Amino acid sequence: MELPPGLPGQRALLPAGLGLLSLGLSATSLLSDRWFVGTQKVPKPVCGKSVAAECHELPVPLDGGGVPNASAAAVVQYSWAAGDDGFAFLTFHSGVWLSCAEIMEEPGEKCRSSIELTPPAQRAILWLSLGSQTAHLGLELISVLLLLIHLLLTRRPACGLKLSAFAAVFSVLSGLLGMVAHMMYSQVFQATANLGPEDWRPHAWTYGWAFYTAWVSFTCCMASAVTTFNIYTKMALEFQSRRDRGFQVGAGCPVPLLQQPPCAPLPEGPPTSCCHGYHHPPLRSVSESVDFFSALRDKTARGGPGEAPGVSVEEEQC
Repeated sequence: MELPPGLPGQRALLPAGLGLLSLGLSATSLLSDRWFVGTQKVPKPVCGKSVAAECHELPVPLDGGGVPNASAAAVVQYSWAAGDDGFAFLTFHSGVWLSCAEIMEEPGEKCRSSIELTPPAQRAILWLSLGSQTAHLGLELISVLLLLIHLLLTRRPACGLKLSAFAAVFSVLSGLLGMVAHMMYSQVFQATANLGPEDWRPHAWTYGWAFYTAWVSFTCCMASAVTTFNIYTKMALEFQSRRDRGFQVGAGCPVPLLQQPPCAPLPEGPPTSCCHGYHHPPLRSVSESVDFFSALRDKTARGGPGEAPGVSVEEEQC
């Protein structure tokens, strides 16, 4: 079955779109600092100007006398906050690069490096996670570029076949590296939440939107790989189908295109068609089929005996 020339390019639109979506989501999640969000339990300052807690002033005599003297007395402030009333729950958000938290002294946030907060025993895993994320983005970019080139070479099925094969392999490797990187960073953050600095440890935390964005990117990446493998399989079957068509010449009698000896008559019985001596060609790899068509094209261009009427070969070797 011969398909229209534009159809292979149209097939590559879907995996190319999924690859671009995965690339954008992965880059966004990597640069974001909203992988994890939560609250930190920080003690409130005692009787500060910016604190809404009620404070009571009590004069204390400096000479130890029983009656305080206004001229020789120090004023001591007491706050009657107890339990969780003496703590402030400030929000924080953390990512691969930065971790930011609110501060009570003034409006705003204080940001610190995630590498600085990570315990020394977990920093190697964090660097491996960053390296896997970078390799994930690089391989996904290569896969998208190959698919875009496939869109431009719609009239060269042989090139499109090889490009789709490499794009599928790069996309699968990219998805696996991304999955490993996400799992390693999640492990690093959990260890940091338990063993990190005392003034940073979160009281409660949950996953942020960047965490879910990263896993949606992984899903799109694997979907692009599966779709690309599907394109490769269909194109391989088309090559095999065209190769089989080359053995059918004349009034439905399949004979090889290359010069073959005439069919020998059967030893017994009436003469029959020459189709009795034909056996279906064995299944070959796609590269062998491409080489077969290239050799056939060269032979046809020289006007050799292998030229068959009604058969046109449009494939060009990539």
